[in-house]
Amino acid sequence: MSNKIPQHKQVIDVMVGNGGYATLGYLYQNVDVSDWPTKTPFKSINRIVQDERFFFKIKPGLWALKDKKNEILESFDIKKGKEKKAEEFNHSYFQGLLVEIGNMRGFETFVPKQDKNKLFLNKPLGEISTLETIHLFSYDNFVKRARTIDVIWFNERKMPSSFFEVEHSTDIYNSLIKYSDLQDFYSHYCVVADFARKREFESKIAVNIFNNIKHRISFMSYDDLSEIHADTYKSLKSQAPFPFLRN
Repeated sequence: MSNKIPQHKQVIDVMVGNGGYATLGYLYQNVDVSDWPTKTPFKSINRIVQDERFFFKIKPGLWALKDKKNEILESFDIKKGKEKKAEEFNHSYFQGLLVEIGNMRGFETFVPKQDKNKLFLNKPLGEISTLETIHLFSYDNFVKRARTIDVIWFNERKMPSSFFEVEHSTDIYNSLIKYSDLQDFYSHYCVVADFARKREFESKIAVNIFNNIKHRISFMSYDDLSEIHADTYKSLKSQAPFPFLRN
């Protein structure tokens, strides 16, 4: 009789050790697939977590154990009827994914002061971002404006490489105005939101005042962000090149 632990049980064990939940990237990094009889173990993990007998989806890229559903949702304070808490969870969760990707890609990462105590799963954003204060990369008025951006990646020259605004329910136009104010920096600008808001993004960026910068601002859906997060973990484990952000 074989003593080999079933694949789904290995995934369950890793989730149990992480509090009953895990991002797909965390599973890619921590499930031991060395003896799995497949050339595509990451696809197998992706398939396994979609088995509704054992797992449920909290957010894009975030899965949890079905038998701990009430306990986990209660711990995140996102049960039905708590829309404001759920919105806060959404915003800090996607900020956290962006910070982790930036860290893994070798950037210094910044989140605004008012967000540092907000939780990415079980850790404050201030603990996973690498910068306590923003780099003084330009004149005061530009740095002051940048301090309000949800996530910034800084390169080795302490210049902003990428700006990210997470727009769950707030007005995308406000993010576009911030990016327009910062357009003189050779940076990538990205709006992260639910795919359902892409048409809204396209409509607002088509306004004439954004003509000079619209080709440098991309839209990223939550699903794309979670996939890039998982792929970045996969790249670490396989030593493959990091994936590029998608436009």
